[in-house]
Amino acid sequence: MEEKKQEHNDIIAGRNPVTEALRSGRAIEAILVAKGERNGSIVAIIAKAKKKNIPIKEVDRKKLDFLAGAVSHQGIAARCAVKQYSTVDDIFSNAEEKGENPFIIVLDRIEDAHNLGAIIRTAECAGAHGIIIPERRSAGLSYTVEKTSAGALEYMPVARVKNINSTLEKLKERGMWVYGADMNGEDYKKVDFAPATALVIGNEGRGIAPLVAKQCDVIVSLPMKGKINSLNASVAGGILMYEIASKR
Repeated sequence: MEEKKQEHNDIIAGRNPVTEALRSGRAIEAILVAKGERNGSIVAIIAKAKKKNIPIKEVDRKKLDFLAGAVSHQGIAARCAVKQYSTVDDIFSNAEEKGENPFIIVLDRIEDAHNLGAIIRTAECAGAHGIIIPERRSAGLSYTVEKTSAGALEYMPVARVKNINSTLEKLKERGMWVYGADMNGEDYKKVDFAPATALVIGNEGRGIAPLVAKQCDVIVSLPMKGKINSLNASVAGGILMYEIASKR
């Protein structure tokens, strides 16, 4: 009888496989532990993950059963990135190799994997050179992100940083202008975007964090003519990315 396939290709299940993934330095988004499992080697795995600042999430055993598919998970699994993360320097190198001014998308706490995948897809189509996301409170490069990006993830460098604020400071030191997408800003159609542009897109519900907004040189807004006052993050980001692309 044909063995049931594992449901998600970003899941490593089982105590030994998870231990080896931690040892190898593979990019791990989170460790998933079945509720009530705190015995034997699981304790050591959790300790190693905490040293690497990897989030630990307790989940129902049924969820682990689903995620692991045919694999015996032994009460633990790791959700890994489907692609190795790049660095900010890699993104600048990508722009330099193409002979273009850098165009970078910075995501502040985009937590929905479908939104992240859609943003990656649009960024690749609009000619962005890379995307920057924070380590915490952000969707990572999961199977869902890969699928939603429709192949764009293979071509788009994604860097993960500890602190968005300090990263924006460093981008400005390298000659970039930072534009934040948020309410109560300048009409995006009236903004002259600089050749070297970083566009900050905020959280789906809360927008850009106040400290991040302070790092932006300009806040830009999309005019709202309907009865609601906000757009989906990936939709708003797509409109702004193509506006920036049209002026490059």
